[in-house]
Amino acid sequence: MTPQEARLWLRLRDMRAVGFHFRRQAPRDGYILDFVCMKKRIIVEIDGLQHGFDRNLARDRERDAHFDRNGFTTLRFTNGEVNVNIAGVIETIHAALTAADQL
Repeated sequence: MTPQEARLWLRLRDMRAVGFHFRRQAPRDGYILDFVCMKKRIIVEIDGLQHGFDRNLARDRERDAHFDRNGFTTLRFTNGEVNVNIAGVIETIHAALTAADQL
């Protein structure tokens, strides 16, 4: 895991106390998901600079569409967002988990 993934993982593990269980580095459909909450069908990806290049953007869009078709929501954050606004990242993830309860 990258330093940003490790930092986020510590916060995601704490969410177990409120009923949200995440797996890290989870294989699924030929991909490795940074983090996934299977119960709520939420994928969390932490993207480094390489994801900003056209080829990688296209692959990410294809991957996200695949999981969307299979009932998952993918949340993407940059390393920078995790570094400077971990509270905002966690808030966004929590909101998505809560919204999944409403479906």
